[in-house]
Amino acid sequence: MAIGDLYDVVIDCPEPVKLADFYQQLVGGEIVDADSDWVSLRTGNGRRLSFQQVEGYTAPRWPGQELPQQVHLDVAVADLDAAEAEVLALGAAKLHDKHAACRVYADPAGHPFCLVIV
Repeated sequence: MAIGDLYDVVIDCPEPVKLADFYQQLVGGEIVDADSDWVSLRTGNGRRLSFQQVEGYTAPRWPGQELPQQVHLDVAVADLDAAEAEVLALGAAKLHDKHAACRVYADPAGHPFCLVIV
């Protein structure tokens, strides 16, 4: 028996509004809660993704562990090349593309995320 249900995934960042906008363009949804240091996005399938401002934020450095990733998201897409062009235009940075069905990027705050074919 579970103790509870997953409610939210919270990502630390320096600019919550900016990062929420990036992810809203990436996965869709609507902003359901926002102030200067917290923004929550609810996607079309009801999942919540929130962004919390952290003073002195330091971005993770993938794949090393000197500054390890705290969390990463896998985003399912139909066409990796088309999706890559879109996320790069939004401000993502490409980190790795060794696997045919998965490519790794960093969001504008440095968090790794993957585009995957599922």
